Amino acid sequence: MEAAVTWALLLLLLLLLTATLSLSLPRTHARGHLPPGPAPLPLLGNLLQLRPGALYAGLMQLSKKYGPVFTVHLGPWRRVVVLVGHQAVREALGDQAEEFSGRGTLATLDRTFDGHGVFFSNGERWKQLRKLTMLALRDVGMGKREGEELIQAEAQCLVGAFQEMEGQPFDPSLLLAQATSNVICSLVFGVRFPYTDQEFQAVVRAASGLLLEISSPWGQCHEMFSWFLQPLPGSQAQLLSHVDTLAAFTVRQIQQHQGNLDASGPARDVVDSFLLKMAQKQDPSTELTEKNLLMTVLYLLFAGTVTISATVGYGLLLLLKYPEVQERVHAELARELGPGRTPGLGDRARLPYTDAVLHEVQRLLALVPMGVPRTLTQTTHFRGYTLPQGTEVFPLLGSVLHDPEVFEKPEEFNPGRFLDADGRFKKHEAFLPFSLGKRVCLGEGLVKAELFLLFTAILQAFSLDSPCPRNALSLQPTVSGFANIPPAFQLLVQSR
Repeated sequence: MEAAVTWALLLLLLLLLTATLSLSLPRTHARGHLPPGPAPLPLLGNLLQLRPGALYAGLMQLSKKYGPVFTVHLGPWRRVVVLVGHQAVREALGDQAEEFSGRGTLATLDRTFDGHGVFFSNGERWKQLRKLTMLALRDVGMGKREGEELIQAEAQCLVGAFQEMEGQPFDPSLLLAQATSNVICSLVFGVRFPYTDQEFQAVVRAASGLLLEISSPWGQCHEMFSWFLQPLPGSQAQLLSHVDTLAAFTVRQIQQHQGNLDASGPARDVVDSFLLKMAQKQDPSTELTEKNLLMTVLYLLFAGTVTISATVGYGLLLLLKYPEVQERVHAELARELGPGRTPGLGDRARLPYTDAVLHEVQRLLALVPMGVPRTLTQTTHFRGYTLPQGTEVFPLLGSVLHDPEVFEKPEEFNPGRFLDADGRFKKHEAFLPFSLGKRVCLGEGLVKAELFLLFTAILQAFSLDSPCPRNALSLQPTVSGFANIPPAFQLLVQSR
């Protein structure tokens, strides 16, 4: 009831402002020849068609009328071209990767990052930061045996923490997030933390809370009306509190590295790599600045904590819901690995069913259903339309992962869709949870390794059960916005 009243008051305020502000709206940039879409109202844009709290669902509904490429207005000034389905997204992000390689707006975090860091930057800044970040991650183990061993060691720490909970129901989300956060902390800061560390728990909870705030109905409303909401006192208090917690932790880690940096190298971690490069004589136009370092590391900490843990957690929930799938994974692990041997990345080819389950978990969850906004780096011709430079684009990854033209009965959990007739793993070109093109997730390799090694370590060690009936387990996200937030659940583990 309170939410309805708040929404009604907000709508009333916006309507009252229409008369006074509509005449002062700035002229929009060149329209080009844009795809069709619903007609916007002055100041409100397409608010009537796109309700905050159901933004993704609203866009999918509009695609039924306007097709796979259409235009919407989020508020009075934000005009967005929406791409729906595998074919449209692949044509844009894959076939015209350069043109669609700009980063769009994430209004809830724009004032914090201010176009800095590897995730939110554009142009030459982004090119320099992406190259250095990728090289730094590889130098400290990503994609190498050292990185695999690091994840395997953390997986065994996680198994040990699960063993302490054996015989009693528990929510695994915090432990999973601490495990994945420790992996990224080891790579970026060169340090891991005990699961009992109170500061570490606060950082992990802040990362999870930040994702929830971005994805919430308030976060979606902010994407449409940030110009109106940002000046209001307290409108971002909870979100900024989470950002402050993460930023304070990151700043302390960077300062410690600055205090004991060995200029002769080699780099111990990602922060060292940045600092050593910054200490060298640089071109005046270099983007290797302290602000870009802070914002890059802050993003890595946030993303490395919440994305993988949410996916592993959703995978465990699905195995509770479908015990026959869990039994097949256990049987495959026992047959191919036997007891006691730590799973490694080299085992993936021998575990096609387990690999198929992990792919189906990611596909069904569609962690970032709306994708991350892009902008056009130049005026572009796409499917008969002319999209001006700077046009913002939403590539709806959820619509790709659930595209009925590619995946039969896409809302069902069916690992068999990733297996061929002989039971071997089968790839799908529409499996794009990491997006596509030049802005593809830079940690894709790390994410895949962590998902496989953490998931197999847990399933090798434990049988999973739920303290509540299977039909009471919901698979629906508790929040669906920027991200699909999996529901909380209780887990029972029994050593195998």
